[in-house]
Amino acid sequence: MITVLAVVTATVVGLMVGVELAVAVVLNPILLRLPAGPSLEARADGGRMLGRAMPVWYIGALVLTAALTAVAWGTAAAAPALVAGLLLAVSVAMSVALLVPINNRARTWTAESHPADWREQHRRWDRLHYVRVAVIVAAFVLVLAATAAL
Repeated sequence: MITVLAVVTATVVGLMVGVELAVAVVLNPILLRLPAGPSLEARADGGRMLGRAMPVWYIGALVLTAALTAVAWGTAAAAPALVAGLLLAVSVAMSVALLVPINNRARTWTAESHPADWREQHRRWDRLHYVRVAVIVAAFVLVLAATAAL
């Protein structure tokens, strides 16, 4: 049972990392180079779509990691699982406090109605997202370490 939980947790966290890394290093840099209209439409659509999916994914990853920590308690796997869970909690807090407010504004922008500094606001979101990606990559590595220690 614990092995299944570890594999499911590693899979969920790993896939989340993959999506967020792709957004950070592939998708958003491409979108930022587009003219205002297509860039704003694409980022708004992505914000709406991922804005619905990612909260469930982040909370699910955190809950699975907490469950892994609980069942591994007293073993060598507990410490990395615990730290991974703490890092995932930090990523959720970062998302809610820093990234979601920018995303909520950006989802409403259009080619006809957007602030003059829209590119800079997107760049700020991207910089914060890079930090969040680093945090969840570290969490993923620790989930893998916990899985290997079982």
